[in-house]
Amino acid sequence: MGDSMAQGFKNGGVFRTDLSFPAILARSMGNGITFEKPSFSAQAGIPINIEVLIRGLEEELGSEVTVWNSVQASRYIFQTLKRIKSYWEGKLKPLNIERDTPFHNQAIWGFSISDCWLIDEAHSRNYILNNKPRYSVFSVLPDNAMYTTARMVLNPSFDEALEHRSMVDNVIALQADGGIENLIICIGHNNIVGAATKLNIQFSEKSDLNAPFGKRTCTVFRPEHFKMELRKLYQNFEGLNIKRVFVPTIPYITIPPAIRGVNMDRSMPKDGYYDYYARFWIWDEDFDPEKHPHLTRQDAILLDQIVDEYNHIINKLADEFGFHIVPVDRYVRSAARRRHFDDQIAPFPKEFIEALKTNPKTEFLVDEKGMPRISTDYMRLDSETGKIDRGGIFSLDGLHPSTIGYGLIANLYKMSMEKHGVRFEKPIDWDFVIENETLVTDPPVLMHDLRLLLRFLALGRQERVMLFGKSIIQQVVEVFSSRPEV
Repeated sequence: MGDSMAQGFKNGGVFRTDLSFPAILARSMGNGITFEKPSFSAQAGIPINIEVLIRGLEEELGSEVTVWNSVQASRYIFQTLKRIKSYWEGKLKPLNIERDTPFHNQAIWGFSISDCWLIDEAHSRNYILNNKPRYSVFSVLPDNAMYTTARMVLNPSFDEALEHRSMVDNVIALQADGGIENLIICIGHNNIVGAATKLNIQFSEKSDLNAPFGKRTCTVFRPEHFKMELRKLYQNFEGLNIKRVFVPTIPYITIPPAIRGVNMDRSMPKDGYYDYYARFWIWDEDFDPEKHPHLTRQDAILLDQIVDEYNHIINKLADEFGFHIVPVDRYVRSAARRRHFDDQIAPFPKEFIEALKTNPKTEFLVDEKGMPRISTDYMRLDSETGKIDRGGIFSLDGLHPSTIGYGLIANLYKMSMEKHGVRFEKPIDWDFVIENETLVTDPPVLMHDLRLLLRFLALGRQERVMLFGKSIIQQVVEVFSSRPEV
């Protein structure tokens, strides 16, 4: 159970839930293991999978976006997004399926801690009814997409008898049907990530406590509020027939490339912190603090300190409730190329490196010292070879892991779970993970000029007056804000 990290969100949407880290873990448990999960593979996922959009654009235009084909490109994107929007708003076909038992994967992107018990299918349906979809050139993604996702996860049949089951209720229902051997609670990222997606720090007040997504106004939960809500969540599982509970620590939100560190003198920072943090589609030489939204160096330091406090709380409450910690934050720190940290641990397992070497599509990603040439940078291609030059851990939305990133997370969980008696029949299937990260094994040709492509996708209404207004990428990033406009 949890948020986008457990659901497998990447490239701007939920698309293939079989590539989430819990699904990758389940593959290692053996052929007899069934891990049931909802499907969002229709229409390039929800709200949108940027990779699928880029590949379709490539089929339409060829190898580059130019002045001469930009109108055609805009028309293709608008028509594609209009169809996707209509589908996920239920205009093309019903979204419910026949099912009367909860999925094993109860994760829903965008959820913060309190949403796990406050939001049910009835709440989501009523929210959608009271916030009608907007059809205009300035709203190109599905409206209320998180609530649509919640309905399809929490009560996929839209059965009235199950409409008031929250995520917590569904987990309790699963444990009542024979018990739960291993429960993963992957939640808390969205209690602070709004600071990065909105480039604004607004601390929680009492009115934000125990309030569902749509009624909160903060982008950052104060640590004392974070602790209160996390404790309340954990208390739901006391005394239940659950053998083991695993909870991850939270990585710094200043590491993912969704925000780009910029020093005004173009130097690399000595302590890992930059003067400013701006949108990832704004290049260093283009950045203007008077023009572009940003966080400051002190903002970044403060956010890291708050995450440290969150992780201290997670560790203390895990001890109190007898839960097991998965140290995700340490491994993400160790992989961060543009940061400097003291705890040097190897973030890449030997089996993963060997799988990179033996795959002819990725063997070039292992250097002469046997280390993988992937990083936490935003993905870039070599203009001459067309192969990945940097990145590979995060997806195109700049915030969520790639399939390789989810494989690395699955490996962390596997190591922690094995320490506490969980049996796995097979190792992580790295060949499967790598082959299914198509941005690495078969990158779209359009990404060779990433600056031009991102500029096109990020144009605003004043710059791209042809067919649609607000930036596609901006809309994708803002769906994780506490009060998103989408």
